[in-house]
Amino acid sequence: MLEKTRNIGIIAHVDAGKTTTTERILYFSGTKHKVGDVDSGDTTTDFDPLERAKGITINSAAVSVDWGDNTINIIDTPGHVDFTAEVERSLRVLDGAIGVFCAVGGVEVQSETVWYQANKYKVPRIAYINKMDRTGADFYDCVSQIVEKLRAKPAICTLPIGVYTEFKGIIDLIRMKFVHRDALDKTNTKYDLVDIPESHIEEAQEYRAKLLDMASLANDELAGLLMEEKEVPEELLKAALRTGTIDGLFTPIMCGSSKTFHGVQQLLDAVIDFLPSPLDRPPVEGIVLKTKEKELRSPDPKDHFSGLAFKTVADSTGDLVYVRIYSGQCSPGDTLVNTTNAKQERIGRIYRMMGNKRVEKEVAGPGDIVAMIGLKQTYTGNTLCVPEKPIALESILFPKPVISQSLIPDKTTDETKLADALGRLVRDDPTLKAHTDPETNQLIISGMGELHLEVSVDKLHRFPGVKVSVGKPMVAYRQTLSKALTHETRYIKQSGGRGKFAVITVEYKPLTAADIEEWNKEMEEADDKPDLNNIYFLDKVFGGVVPKEYIPSVEAGIRQGTVKGAKYGFQCVDIQASLVDGKYHDVDSSQDAFRLAGWENFRDAQIVAGITLLEPIMKVAVVAPDKYMGALTGDISRRRGLILDSVSANGRVTITAQVPLAALFGYTTDLRGATSGTAAFTMEPSHYAEVKEELADIPKKAN
Repeated sequence: MLEKTRNIGIIAHVDAGKTTTTERILYFSGTKHKVGDVDSGDTTTDFDPLERAKGITINSAAVSVDWGDNTINIIDTPGHVDFTAEVERSLRVLDGAIGVFCAVGGVEVQSETVWYQANKYKVPRIAYINKMDRTGADFYDCVSQIVEKLRAKPAICTLPIGVYTEFKGIIDLIRMKFVHRDALDKTNTKYDLVDIPESHIEEAQEYRAKLLDMASLANDELAGLLMEEKEVPEELLKAALRTGTIDGLFTPIMCGSSKTFHGVQQLLDAVIDFLPSPLDRPPVEGIVLKTKEKELRSPDPKDHFSGLAFKTVADSTGDLVYVRIYSGQCSPGDTLVNTTNAKQERIGRIYRMMGNKRVEKEVAGPGDIVAMIGLKQTYTGNTLCVPEKPIALESILFPKPVISQSLIPDKTTDETKLADALGRLVRDDPTLKAHTDPETNQLIISGMGELHLEVSVDKLHRFPGVKVSVGKPMVAYRQTLSKALTHETRYIKQSGGRGKFAVITVEYKPLTAADIEEWNKEMEEADDKPDLNNIYFLDKVFGGVVPKEYIPSVEAGIRQGTVKGAKYGFQCVDIQASLVDGKYHDVDSSQDAFRLAGWENFRDAQIVAGITLLEPIMKVAVVAPDKYMGALTGDISRRRGLILDSVSANGRVTITAQVPLAALFGYTTDLRGATSGTAAFTMEPSHYAEVKEELADIPKKAN
């Protein structure tokens, strides 16, 4: 029953306790009879050997649990910024999410990133403040950070009693009871709802009133009862909180300690009570391929089948393709069409996933998140439909890589096997790119960070017959025009027979941040996607001086030129090109001539206007004991970094800064040495900024 189904993700900053929370959910639901532990390396969702070795989530993993008569499909996502693509593709197919926050660290860098990713997909959330048993835990400060940094309206549903060694448990503000756990219960599953301790009654009443006020925003009946100062029934309060959460009016706040089993059962109740079922979400929108018209597909088993592939995993028994089903049903043996590439696919088997374990399904329907075997040509972002009613669902956009590294194959490595292994990795990971440099003949892989590349190389070595070493990391610089200009190109070739004739005049303008924002608004209003590199083309010719059929060719030529810019050879960004004039020949003009003219025009325009080199800037958060603050800020300054903020609390300082990526290679090792292993840091892409050539780490071939 769809109303009893929840598709949720667990999102957070690294080390906030996502995987531990998932393990407790599996245990309390009866899915596991033994509690897995990150430190012990026996968790269900972190089953990859490298995940267990590093103690972090690298790949998003799907599990399903039953809670009462409800089914909860859970995706445990990575918290490290290098693997943000895993979060992106998970949020694209989820109906709700739990945002896990560390009660000590609060809202950390990656917390903000994943939260705003969820905003983009309009995913309703519950905030769960974890680790109330840790030294320095501060529930109320964490709530304040959620309000200030995430701009969320809190609906506090549980309160902690005590912190650290004095943490006694939680108060349920919906039922106005203290959740008393039986200390003698070795299974850690039993609790009683008892009267709130006298010392905390006043605080509980205060926050209960705030909760009711927030809930009244979503329910007129509840608001009326408050006006009349009447008692609010529990079910009415839950209904109001559910409506407000789904509509995005506020975010329920829960708390606990997953490690010590406090608060997780109440969190599961909140998932059922507050987060949407597939029926509560808007019908999925697709484009009919023939007519280009929009069409809605409802979560109805009788509707035409439609699903989105959001993840592929290489497997010895056949590649697993993870699919979110939005409408209709499918079974093993069914034939579907991949509307992205027009290929027909036959389903071999369908599985309900439990980490690296699987349960076979005979039928899958709306709201299901399943893994399919047998799909040979279906990849991340592809739409699957019944052949007679094909539509294309919105795909998934991923960030561009920011760091590259050369791969040096071992003499014993089979080139064919290496190419096959790389192809499978790139197919499974949309943020990993691989190519052979035409000038140096080096094999280059590009990704989101040093850890991302390290993990990718480790995966390569798991393929039989593949062994590589790595070269020095390289920064993925960008380039743009230094100034605006207008440039004419006369592309006239005559060598016997039909020649080539194209004359074009193009106005170029480097885009400012305000320009880009305006373009994004225009694209959104036109129901179109912004260009990832902010390259925009305008047709401003009049009087047919360039026939309409040749104008797309001019744009294609210019765009071809932006892929590898002049002088440095990097991707060009933030440029508006306007075709303003031109000439054509009745016989010698062609689409190819105008395409080549466009490419040549942009190439020459760069030389005339001058080229500005741009480097990726990372937002860095460093957490360390207070005594290292001076040394750390000085080191960041030496790395050409800009200190944005520094906050001290509980003997530790959190320094937030913007630092060029090129200056951060090896920072993990340097930081560990400078602080005797007591510091940690995270980083995420912030923006690109101009850099002088002499400060950039550019390969010699690019000059």
